[in-house]
Amino acid sequence: MKLAFSKSTSTAAETRELMQSFRGYGFEGLQLKANQYLPYLDEPARFLDDWGQFPGAAQALIAGCALDDAGRTQLHRTIAFGSRIGTVTLVFCHCVPRGSLTPDDLQRSARELSEIGKTARDAGIKLSLHHHFGQPVMLAEDADIFFEAVSDNAIGLTVDTAHLVKSGIADVACFISRFAHVIDNYHFKDIRGGRFEVLGRGEIDFPKVFAAVWQTGYTGWVSADEESGAELQVALKECHSILDRLLCSTP
Repeated sequence: MKLAFSKSTSTAAETRELMQSFRGYGFEGLQLKANQYLPYLDEPARFLDDWGQFPGAAQALIAGCALDDAGRTQLHRTIAFGSRIGTVTLVFCHCVPRGSLTPDDLQRSARELSEIGKTARDAGIKLSLHHHFGQPVMLAEDADIFFEAVSDNAIGLTVDTAHLVKSGIADVACFISRFAHVIDNYHFKDIRGGRFEVLGRGEIDFPKVFAAVWQTGYTGWVSADEESGAELQVALKECHSILDRLLCSTP
């Protein structure tokens, strides 16, 4: 497995610190939040000038939008950008309320995203739908409906451990086993009492979760998705320590 890191930044100085620090803690890639790459969207050469000296700096791009005309345009622009800077995965958050879509709507969105996923694949990028609290694919039954309509394996699934728990899915390991055939990215995030925490500080049983991931034969990216608000250097150190311990504990 390959380890990535993701954390929001609010200033240019914080973004530079993130870029300059992640590899030093043992992470191989970053999964960038939208504000960390959108200023470069039409200038991939400028992104490479600023950050190209850090291999893996844009392993994944995280994009959130609706599937309206503006959203579709944004996704296609992001795919074009990612193809120029070495992005491997485009993580898509479908930013509409879960209750606003019927099962038919959900399958229609799967068919539409499949076509975008094929475009991404032609550009060397995998489109991965982020399971997300409050969004259309939140529960296992949502994922069943959605992936039944996906064509040509054009979309994978990003599993976020804390969003699963927040959605009421306590048995994260069972969900992983059930959807192993479509999972192509993991966001490991901890949670306690509804609040996101640094890995290891919350209530999720990560040894059990990681064992389930391992048993599926997964060899792709696992990202520490840090949204607790912890200081960057602390989060990098603690998250990598937990992930490294999990990797070392596997057979």
